[in-house]
Amino acid sequence: MAFKSKAVESKTVFFNLLLCLVIFYSLFYMIGSVCFGAFRLDNFDGLIPFDFKTEPAESNSKYLVNLLSLELTYFCSGLLFAAVVKRRVWDYALTVTLLHVIITSLVMLEFPTVWQWWLALGSGLFLMICNGQLIAYFTCKSDQSYASFSMY
Repeated sequence: MAFKSKAVESKTVFFNLLLCLVIFYSLFYMIGSVCFGAFRLDNFDGLIPFDFKTEPAESNSKYLVNLLSLELTYFCSGLLFAAVVKRRVWDYALTVTLLHVIITSLVMLEFPTVWQWWLALGSGLFLMICNGQLIAYFTCKSDQSYASFSMY
């Protein structure tokens, strides 16, 4: 069975991936700063997207800010990724998440082993893929090539 899809230029894919990364981290810092203000924490930590070492506890406000920022960022990123790439949001979501794990490991100088962080990351990724793909599907519904699965 042969696939009948157009090849996308690697420049376009690289540009879209770079744009998705900028969107992801810009949203992360914006949402993180709003959450820090809402929780009335004393100082804004610039490592908020990469912090997996904060003690996971319901009484720890910094942990709740990190968790809420992560989930809201993934939720909103999926919506914006759909506007940027129009198709295959799941592919860009997985790639951005993989790059985020690599960047997090490099920034914190250790691989994240906290299971709560991985659970939050996985649920955020699930939200990003579902929201992004749904938005992409409904906005590109009139496009006949999107409705058929021959391009996948």
